[in-house]
Amino acid sequence: MKRQLPDVKELAPLLQFGLPRLDRVAARLDSAADIWDLRRIAKRVTPTAPFDYVDGGALDEYTLRKNRQVFADVELLPRILHGVDAPNTSTTIAGQHTALPFGIAPTGYTRMMHSEGETGGVRAATKAGIPFSLSTMGTRSIEEVAQAAPGSTRWFQLYLWKDRERSLDLLQRAQASGYETLLVTVDTPITGQRLRDHRNGLSIPPKLTLKTILDASYRPGWWFNFLTTEPPKYASLSNTSQSLAEMTRTMFDPTLDLDDLKWIREQWKGSLFVKGVLTADDASRARSIGADGLVVSNHGGRQLDRAPDSLTALAEVRAEVGEDMELVLDSGIMSGTDVVAALCAGADFVLIGRAYLYGLMAGGQRGVEKAIDLIRAEIRTSMGLMGSRTVSDLGPHLARGLPTVPGLPADIAGKRLTPGAGA
Repeated sequence: MKRQLPDVKELAPLLQFGLPRLDRVAARLDSAADIWDLRRIAKRVTPTAPFDYVDGGALDEYTLRKNRQVFADVELLPRILHGVDAPNTSTTIAGQHTALPFGIAPTGYTRMMHSEGETGGVRAATKAGIPFSLSTMGTRSIEEVAQAAPGSTRWFQLYLWKDRERSLDLLQRAQASGYETLLVTVDTPITGQRLRDHRNGLSIPPKLTLKTILDASYRPGWWFNFLTTEPPKYASLSNTSQSLAEMTRTMFDPTLDLDDLKWIREQWKGSLFVKGVLTADDASRARSIGADGLVVSNHGGRQLDRAPDSLTALAEVRAEVGEDMELVLDSGIMSGTDVVAALCAGADFVLIGRAYLYGLMAGGQRGVEKAIDLIRAEIRTSMGLMGSRTVSDLGPHLARGLPTVPGLPADIAGKRLTPGAGA
């Protein structure tokens, strides 16, 4: 083999050593190739208690793991020679246009993850043209979120209180502030046993013990933001510093039943989705009170451990309600391919919770924007390779390994029984 000295003129253009970037948040976010990278960044820069609140589930976290495994078992089918140049990712949900087939799920404790909290989330969602859901347990109030992004598509998530007047006050405030869709969460009559939170002594605002101070000491960005901004609180409720379990015991109603859901339906004039449905029977009952749609969700594996995963439950719920009722899938989504799999399985729309919060922890609003960008790119790539021009083209004919209802053909469980016009 003949050897020679390198030609300096040819080598010089290849030597491109970038200068260190002063904006370390931007540098970290640019290095992230997927949501799991954002999770790794989030874990480095966020104290253990708030990170584990996002990352963990109930008891042995069986359902949390199963939520991921069921998506991993789905195969998406590539199709060639379909001439798809730029897939159209837009769709409609709850009577509203959205640029992407997913939105941001309601989450509590959000300013514990990053001081920008719901403000960063709703602004990122607005830039992307997708809905943002505010939780009853949010750390920015109904009014503050509306003011932060006046042009946003805003949904409000309600936990029913024992004090019905307080519940009614929240509904009226949400309607007055332009929230068009209500998500009524019905799977939290009591709080699931979240062992990570118990071990970490999680509360809001966080308790400053020696353990928490030491844990935050090598995460200076989070510590600085915590000390120089107002303390997190349940902004739509009160200034209470109760733990979530204490809040649930003293304020939320474990006797919530169908009559209460009817009462909420009478009070709310916009679209109403019942969140936390996992069985055909509950889907039928929720539909009977006039719900416009359902959110098929196991609360991210954070309530009843060993509950069905949401993707499997989706097949049963879709078979029960038919094609006419809108179904949103929540729990387990960590990529654009997960979103596509959910749409193939019969979902009309998807909500992301952990995926958005990992981005928030990694870099505030910019981190949420990064999370949305990553999922958007993965959806477009998947649709292009699957020969799907529009979201409506996606259906069970483009996937293998989708969960099915025992005794029911797979094509009946899916919403889109035949390929769309662009297939």
